[in-house]
Amino acid sequence: MALSSRRRYRPVDYWPGFVDALSTLLLVIIFLLTVFMVAQFLLGREVTGKDTALQRLNAQIAELTELLALERSGARTAKDDLSSMQASLAAIEAERDRLKADAASGADRAKTEGGRANELSGALDKERELSAQARSQVDLLNQQISALRRQIAALEDALNASESRDRESQAKIADLGSRLNVALAQRVQELNRYRSDFFGRLRQILADRPGVTIVGDRFVFQSELLFDTGQAELSDAAKPELDKLATALLELTKDIPPDINWVMRVDGHTDVRPTRGAFPSNWALSSARAIAVVQYLVSKGVPPQRLVAAGFGEFQPLDTAENEDAYRKNRRIELKLTER
Repeated sequence: MALSSRRRYRPVDYWPGFVDALSTLLLVIIFLLTVFMVAQFLLGREVTGKDTALQRLNAQIAELTELLALERSGARTAKDDLSSMQASLAAIEAERDRLKADAASGADRAKTEGGRANELSGALDKERELSAQARSQVDLLNQQISALRRQIAALEDALNASESRDRESQAKIADLGSRLNVALAQRVQELNRYRSDFFGRLRQILADRPGVTIVGDRFVFQSELLFDTGQAELSDAAKPELDKLATALLELTKDIPPDINWVMRVDGHTDVRPTRGAFPSNWALSSARAIAVVQYLVSKGVPPQRLVAAGFGEFQPLDTAENEDAYRKNRRIELKLTER
């Protein structure tokens, strides 16, 4: 009579499916945000490195500019000294010419002024020597100024090249993010298609099987179909149903391309009542039941890297009421095809 009652009244709770769909969408959005943040982090690190190089180049330019200013100041000082020396030279030559003119007026006066003329000639030669040294210094300063200008031009070229590379890197990062988003969307669509095909096969295999329902994107087995009360060892009645599931999983493994990283997640759930016996908590019981299902599927040839066992205890109920019907709904094993 209890079985007939369950068949007559089997309410369908769509809310968990809606929540799971939103959770899946949220996970996809979080993943996209994570990719975007990683791209932003890489871009930020790239830009930081470029900013550091730019600051270093600016510092070098400032240092060279200051050195150029000092060199220019020295050149101006040397030119001023040269102008002063040239003026002195002109005055000495004028004095020498005057003395030579005076020397022509008389021999005595010429003898008297002869020593003076010699002194002036020596001073003139010294002034010429100093003027030549000043010209050499000016030429050297001009050469240094030209070298500094060439260095500044080279630094400006390097800075422009660095800015160009930075723009290219930003464009590449943006293109990479766009292609990654497209590839991710394609993978999600492909996985959704295979998930739909897989659940379609399970519907055919387990059609009208009592204790098996579909909630959103998950297949749900009531625990009583697979385990005895308070136990984590599969019952004999559970194995034929799991054999059908293993066959469907093996076919799915052949169909899905190897580049789609998928897994079948087996989730164990219990009701809120405390456990009794070998398990210290509902968490331990739900985990042990999920592991038992996974181990059985592996024994039937399902690749272990395509299976995940998880225990949720009583913390993910389908029905929060405190009655036998709610307890029965919450004691379950859920199967969900998802990405790893």
